[in-house]
Amino acid sequence: MKKQMDQLAVDTIRTLSIDMTNQANSGHPGLPMGAAPMAYTLWSRVMVHNPKNPKWFNRDRFVLSAGHGSALLYSLLHLFGYGLTIEDLKQFRQFGSKTPGHPEYGQTPGVEATTGPLGQGLAMATGMAMAEAHLAGKYNRPAYPVVDHDTYVLCGDGDLMEGVTAEAASLAGHLKLGKLIVLYDSNKISLDGGTDMAFTENVRQRFQSYGWQTLVVEDGNNLDAIEQALNEAKADIHHPSLIEVRTVIGYGAPNVSGTHQVHGSPLGKQEAALAKKGYGWTYDPFEVPEEVYQHCAQSERAGTLAEEKWEQLLSDYAEAYPEAAREFTAIMKGGVPADYAQELPDYPAGTEAATRKLSGEVMQALNKRLPNLFGGAADLFSSVKTYLNDSGDFQAGHYERKNIWFGVREFAMAAIVNGMTLHGGVKAYGSTFFTFSDYLKPALRLAALMKIPSIFVFTHDSIAVGEDGPTHEPIEQLAGLRSIPNLNVLRPADAVETREAWKLAVESTDEPTVLVLTRQNTKTYEGEVSGAPEGIKRGGYVVSPADTEKAEDGILIATGSEVGLAIEAQKLLSEDHINVRVVSLPSFTRFDEQSKEYRDQVLPPQLTKRIGIEMASSFGWDRYIGSDGTCLTIDRFGASGKGSEVTAAYGFTPEHVAERFMEYLAKQK
Repeated sequence: MKKQMDQLAVDTIRTLSIDMTNQANSGHPGLPMGAAPMAYTLWSRVMVHNPKNPKWFNRDRFVLSAGHGSALLYSLLHLFGYGLTIEDLKQFRQFGSKTPGHPEYGQTPGVEATTGPLGQGLAMATGMAMAEAHLAGKYNRPAYPVVDHDTYVLCGDGDLMEGVTAEAASLAGHLKLGKLIVLYDSNKISLDGGTDMAFTENVRQRFQSYGWQTLVVEDGNNLDAIEQALNEAKADIHHPSLIEVRTVIGYGAPNVSGTHQVHGSPLGKQEAALAKKGYGWTYDPFEVPEEVYQHCAQSERAGTLAEEKWEQLLSDYAEAYPEAAREFTAIMKGGVPADYAQELPDYPAGTEAATRKLSGEVMQALNKRLPNLFGGAADLFSSVKTYLNDSGDFQAGHYERKNIWFGVREFAMAAIVNGMTLHGGVKAYGSTFFTFSDYLKPALRLAALMKIPSIFVFTHDSIAVGEDGPTHEPIEQLAGLRSIPNLNVLRPADAVETREAWKLAVESTDEPTVLVLTRQNTKTYEGEVSGAPEGIKRGGYVVSPADTEKAEDGILIATGSEVGLAIEAQKLLSEDHINVRVVSLPSFTRFDEQSKEYRDQVLPPQLTKRIGIEMASSFGWDRYIGSDGTCLTIDRFGASGKGSEVTAAYGFTPEHVAERFMEYLAKQK
C-alpha cells in the first residue's frame, strides 16, 4: 500500500508538470518527469522542512540548480503545502504569476534561490553549506546543536558542464562540507541532443578527485535505493556527496522519452495522453488525488514538530548559554546592532591613503562589532586588504573562523557569497581585483535580481594599477556594473567616503553592494569630512563649493581618486578667475534615486558647463554632463608603466584637468 501511495505521489508530480507546460505551451517537462522519484523521496522521507514556515532558520535547504525544471519544484511546493494553489500552477510561466519560467527567490514561497543560469545553483548551495558550517562551529555547544541542517541540490548534466560548478565543487571538497548533498539527474541529454557530443568525462571520478563521496543509483525510479543513498550521504559528515541517479528524461512519454525533444518543449495533448496512460493515470488535468494531499500533509506535520522541537532546544540553549544565545538570535534576524559603528575610525582632512587600505581599516573596526561578518578573497588577501585580523582561517575543522580562502575561483566566490547571504545569519563578502569582476558578473546580476545584500569588494580600480598593464586595468567595468538594475556600485573618493560606503553596505537589506577601491593614494578634503556622511547616502554631493561671491562658471564632476584631482584643478582654475564647484558622485544609482530638487541643488540645470572626470569609459556620463558638457575619461585600453606615469600620460593631472576645462569653455563662447 505504501509503495502504491508513493507511486501515486510521484505520478502526480509528473502529471502536474506535464499539465503546467502544456497549459503554458512552454517549458521543460523532461526533467520533472524523469527526476520526480528522487525529488519526492527527498522531500517526503529525508528532508527536514516546515511548509508552514518556509523561513524556519534550521530547515534543510533545497536548491533546484537545474532551474529549467521549475515545474518539478512548483509541483512539490503545491503538494507539500507551501501555499501554491492549483490556480498558481495553471498560471505557469505567465506574467505576474508565482510560477515563473525559472524559480525566483522572493516571488514563490519555498524557493531558496533564483536559478536558471546553469551551475550557479550548485555554487550558491555550496555557500549555504559554508554558512551552516560556520554558524554551527561558532554557536553550537555540546548537547545544543542549534545550527544543524543539510543543503540539497538537484542538478543535471548541463550544470556539471559549467565551470562555476567545478570551482565550487573543488572548494567544497577541500572544505569537507559533509552537509552538502547533490542529486545528479544523470539522463545523458541536453537541449541540443545527447551529451555524448560534448560531455563524456567520468563525472564521479572528477568529484572523487575533488574529495567528494560519490554514490550511484542505477534505477532512477527505485525510491528505496534513492533513500538509501541519501541516508548514506548524510552519514558521511566529512565529505560532500554526489549521488548520480540514472534517469530517463521525459520518463513515460513513449515517443520522446530519452530524447532532447522533451527537454524544452511541451509534450502536446496527444503525447501527454499517452504518457498518462502509461502511468495508469485516470484523473483530469491539474487534478490531484485527495489521498496524495493527505499523504504529503504528513511531512507538513513532521516539519511543524521538528521546528517546535528546535524552538525548545533554542530556549534551553538560552538558559545554558545566554550570551551566545543573544548573539545568535540577533544574527538570525539580520540587520546590524545599534552600536555597530562605534568602533569606526574618524578620518581628519589631510588623511592620505589608498581606499583599499582605508577599507581594510574600516573592516577591522566593523569586525569588532559585527560577529557575523564573514567572507574572504580570491587569493588576493594581501592586495585587497580584506583579511579580518584575529579571526582565523575558515577551514575544515575550524569552521568557526571568519576568513575564507576562495582560491583563484572568482565566479564561484561570488555565487558562494550569494548562497551565504541567502542562508542568513552572516554578512557575506567576497573580494578581488576590479578587472576580474568580468569573471563573476553573472553572480552579481543574480544578487541584484534576488535583491539580497551581498557585498563585493573590488580594488585596483583604474589605469593607476600601472605596471600590470592593460589586462589588469579596468576601463569598461564601471559602466557595465552601473547598468545592472538594483546593484549599488560605490566608488568612494577618500577615507570618509570609504567608511560611509561600508556603512551603506552592511546596512543594506534589499540590494547588493559593490565597493570599487583604489590602489593609488587619495587625500581627504574638508568638504568630504563634512559632506560625505550624508552625501554618499544620496549618491552625490557638492564636495567643494564655488566661491559664492562670484558667478559660477561650471561644474567639475568626479568619482573616486579623481575627486581629489578635481579639487586641485578647481584651485588652479580659481587662479585664472574661473569659478567652479566640485561634485563627488560615488554612486550613480543612489544619486538617480534622489528627488529632482536635490539633484538640481547638486547639479543646477543652469550650470551647463560641466566636465565629468573618471579614469574609465565615458559611457553613461552623458546624463550628468548634459548635451553641452564634456568628459575627461578613457575609451581605450590602459598601458603598462608606473601608475603615476600612466595616469599622467592619459591626462589625469590637476594641470591637465584645468587646461581641458579652460579649452572647453573657450569653445563654448
